Amino acid sequence: MAFIITDPCITTKDTACVDVCPVDCIHPRKDEPEFEQAPMLFIHPEECIDCGACVPACPVSAIYDSPDATPASQKELIEANAVYRAGDPAAVAAATTIVSAHVSAHPELINIPAAERAAAHQS
Repeated sequence: MAFIITDPCITTKDTACVDVCPVDCIHPRKDEPEFEQAPMLFIHPEECIDCGACVPACPVSAIYDSPDATPASQKELIEANAVYRAGDPAAVAAATTIVSAHVSAHPELINIPAAERAAAHQS
């Protein structure tokens, strides 16, 4: 599996990563209908070419380069990235359900400002 977007992206949805992605594998883009309802952005694991351009572009350090590098508190979001597919209502709903469960399970992290949340993952 490719890169993983984690919870600092929840509600942030800064699209700097989308702008630098050479293969358009990060969704939803601002011009996709799911953008407003999606709680965060997702990386399509089969479209990602593992170039890493998104990592330094993310202003909240929400992107990890592999499932193994993803902190334990963020592991359920690996599945959210894996199932999300723009234009597929069932896949969007499934990913959103995973993210909602993550938010409910980790209020201590979600209450930290997004820009500081990545550091808290390491605790």
